[in-house]
Amino acid sequence: MSSAVNRRNGGAGYRHGATKVHRPPPSLNDSLDGEVRAFLTDEDQLHTYDDLTKVNPVTPTTVLKCLQARYSVKVFYTHAGCTLVALNPFQPIPHLYSLEVMKEYHCAPQPQEFKPHIYIVAEEAYRNVKGQVEPVNQSLVVSGESGAGKTWTSRCLMKYYATVAASSSVVKSQDTVERIERRVLDSNPIMEAFGNACTLRNNNSSRFGKYIQLQLDRCQLLVGASVQTYLLEKTRVAFQPANERNFHIFYQMIKGATDEQRKEWKMPHGESFAWLPNSEKTLEEDCFHETVKAMVHLGINAERQRLIFRILAGILQLGNVNFSSSSDESQPCNLDEQSKDFLQRAAELLCVPAEELQTCLRVKMLKAGKQSVHKPCPQTECSMRRDCLAKVIYAGLFEWLVTFINNSICADKSMWCNFIGVLDVYGFECFNMNNLEQLCINYANEKLQQHFVAHYLQAQQEEYVSEGLQWSFVKYQNNQSCLDLIEGSPVSVFSLLNEESRLNRASDAKTFRVRLEKELCDNANISWDKFSKLPHFTVAHYAGKVNYQIQGMVAKNKDPVPPELINLLQKSDNLLLHQIFTNKEDENLTTKGLSKVTVVSKFKNSLESLMKILHSTTPHYTRCIKPNPECKPLTFKKEEVIVQLEACGIVETIHISAAGFPIRIPFKDFVQRYALITKYSNVKSGSHRVDVKAASNNVLRQEVEKLLRVTLQRRKAFDLSHNLGSEKQNSWVHCGKTKVFLTQLMLDLLEDQRKKTLTRCAFTIQCCWLRYQRRRRHARQQSATLIQAAVRSWLVRRKVRRWNRAAAVIQSAWRKWRALLKSLAEAELDDAKDLIKESVPELNPVIRERGSVQLSSIPEPVTVRGWPMGLALATAPSITLSMTATGFQKMMSVMASLNLPSRRGGYKVETNQYTQELASIRAQPRGSVKLHCQRSPLLYADRKPVMKSDVKGFNEILLEKTL
Repeated sequence: MSSAVNRRNGGAGYRHGATKVHRPPPSLNDSLDGEVRAFLTDEDQLHTYDDLTKVNPVTPTTVLKCLQARYSVKVFYTHAGCTLVALNPFQPIPHLYSLEVMKEYHCAPQPQEFKPHIYIVAEEAYRNVKGQVEPVNQSLVVSGESGAGKTWTSRCLMKYYATVAASSSVVKSQDTVERIERRVLDSNPIMEAFGNACTLRNNNSSRFGKYIQLQLDRCQLLVGASVQTYLLEKTRVAFQPANERNFHIFYQMIKGATDEQRKEWKMPHGESFAWLPNSEKTLEEDCFHETVKAMVHLGINAERQRLIFRILAGILQLGNVNFSSSSDESQPCNLDEQSKDFLQRAAELLCVPAEELQTCLRVKMLKAGKQSVHKPCPQTECSMRRDCLAKVIYAGLFEWLVTFINNSICADKSMWCNFIGVLDVYGFECFNMNNLEQLCINYANEKLQQHFVAHYLQAQQEEYVSEGLQWSFVKYQNNQSCLDLIEGSPVSVFSLLNEESRLNRASDAKTFRVRLEKELCDNANISWDKFSKLPHFTVAHYAGKVNYQIQGMVAKNKDPVPPELINLLQKSDNLLLHQIFTNKEDENLTTKGLSKVTVVSKFKNSLESLMKILHSTTPHYTRCIKPNPECKPLTFKKEEVIVQLEACGIVETIHISAAGFPIRIPFKDFVQRYALITKYSNVKSGSHRVDVKAASNNVLRQEVEKLLRVTLQRRKAFDLSHNLGSEKQNSWVHCGKTKVFLTQLMLDLLEDQRKKTLTRCAFTIQCCWLRYQRRRRHARQQSATLIQAAVRSWLVRRKVRRWNRAAAVIQSAWRKWRALLKSLAEAELDDAKDLIKESVPELNPVIRERGSVQLSSIPEPVTVRGWPMGLALATAPSITLSMTATGFQKMMSVMASLNLPSRRGGYKVETNQYTQELASIRAQPRGSVKLHCQRSPLLYADRKPVMKSDVKGFNEILLEKTL
């Protein structure tokens, strides 16, 4: 729902009339000391308090003891009302952040029932976006002092959303989502490599602030992200406090570069660099290959990587350039041979002329009207210009990286509709030497603390009173006076610092201290040590007092960049360096080379825009606690922890959360979300449907009360239907004038009832839909059966008709063929009348003797058979017969049916007219006929005549023995 990390509180109830809420515990006295001692007696049970609102009484001592007991059994997360307290174990706990644990919290119906975890905060924010209850957008505020574990917590949150908000079931968007979530995660190692460093309090301290906006579409899937950064500590490039290191990326290059890369970067083995102190210290963050791999995933190709690392190597070379004063003040400072070598290397790596680089560092250009005057710089100023060049290059490269990352992972506005923001800002800092950087960092923490106070501690209590709850205000530490001191109007530290920075004169630390003392003496949050030799001022922050050194503060606020250095970088042959500084606007530079916009003004504007985003979202607070200053694993320092608890207002938060209602929903939104509970309930409420938009506040209140009554009546575990006004029930819910105030327990009950109602409705809809589908499927099956039967019948009828037509055609053709054959046979049959009528000439005696057939002499006897079709078959390849037909007409028919059995020395001619049952002769030739007998290509071509064979004429088959 619409609250941040809301927790359950004991009790049950529903308000019907006036309500008196449990008041917070009284101030410490003798009786309270007795209660504390009684509570701490059973130390074995202290680690079981997973929510500090269950602690009674709530004091810094009891809270500290519970946290210490849980820390000793390796339990690092504890609820504190609306806030999650996270203790830094200072050692890896892999099983606590595994993928299985993520799925367990994400799939749980009520994650609050599980052990306290950062994933509960993440899941509640994610479900708030799904619920679409205003304000829909969420912000996860991770706060704490340096070394408390904010960066690790932010990393876990991003990994959680990249896992649960990525869809592996949607094939269409699977590749895109995996690419986006991988890029979002890969932005972390790059940002940490270029923006984090090892400090006295933390090996991976963020030296910049960032607000990561995870963009979700209408299906709550991760489609993109954007990163906003605040106040990079670029001074660390050229100056590292004692026992601290530079940014991680420089050490990664030194320890992870190949020999070829070292040669290109002009960084041989054994080379030492002034800006890389404590390089012998090896950290987990010194992983060069992970950074390069992340660059590849984000789309930074090999050529751009090469340009980036050359720029970084050039910065390191600049750090080894040392200047010595010249004996002649009119001459530039001197450079020894070694410094000249490093300057030459830096110029080659930055792709700028070495002579021009040397001139820009040692000679400044002054403008007198329209003329330019070149003046040699003293040794101190030369070193400042060298440091300024390194800082402006690194800051420009960092901004380019942030822009590139945003272009790589940010989605178009049309693709996303909601977002979940993760704020990882530098923690509260207090060192031996504190300057402008620490002032800005602590100012940012003051703003976040003020946002928490205004949003929760103050606004919530004021709302209770305005809504009619009987409430006694809980006292809390308000840091508004400290903010007025730093940023107030018309006079504040920032305003005086900006005025001093814009003056065209050298700043004096003592003079500025006197001015601060004069203008701000009425504010109790600032003080001075008059006996201190170094000018400074002390600010009483919410987390403690911090001494700020004035020396150098004005110069850092000016952040001057000589224009000749910018012009030099714009001429660089390094394409990336040229691109970064080509678009720099000259209007940000004054004629004296000083920035119009100071560091303080720029940071203040950025922070105000961030606070506007936080005010427009639902915040979720996570307080990271540092158990010990030495960062030793599982070591708990009571003094260290109790100071942090008091500073961030944990005790006051617990008081308000235990006695109040962390969830507040307007009547209109409440009825819109939960009206279905009464609509589909079996309880007769006797009410009609209410138009939420047009209904008055009193009508909505009545509907809310009826809805709550129905909800509580369903809770059979509690007999609340007959006793709605009991004190126990009042701690569950309260109906104010315009809002419903709920505890987490009541919200869980409402959500459970709503879920059950929706489940029943969904089941009913499913049943109706399944019934409709079944009926529709049955009707379709019947229709399909009828259609199939009709089609099959039509197909059969069409086939039968085709068969009938084909049979008729065949029969007709067959009849015609039989008739034709019959007519031919009848015409060919001999008639006795033909023998009588024909005039037969008298035969030659020789012919008569030979049977009217004259055969040529054949050397070998060959059997020749004549067929009615006019074919002659023989065993020999070719024979020729000469025949003369004379006499009666039938002679030729006889010749066509010759049966010539072989006989030694001659042939005996016999007719087969009667013996072989031939019925017709197709031709009646006259005169001599020559038959050329050879192998026929037809069907009977391979059949050889034999002596004894009963071959019947083909006409016998066709004419069916008509004779």
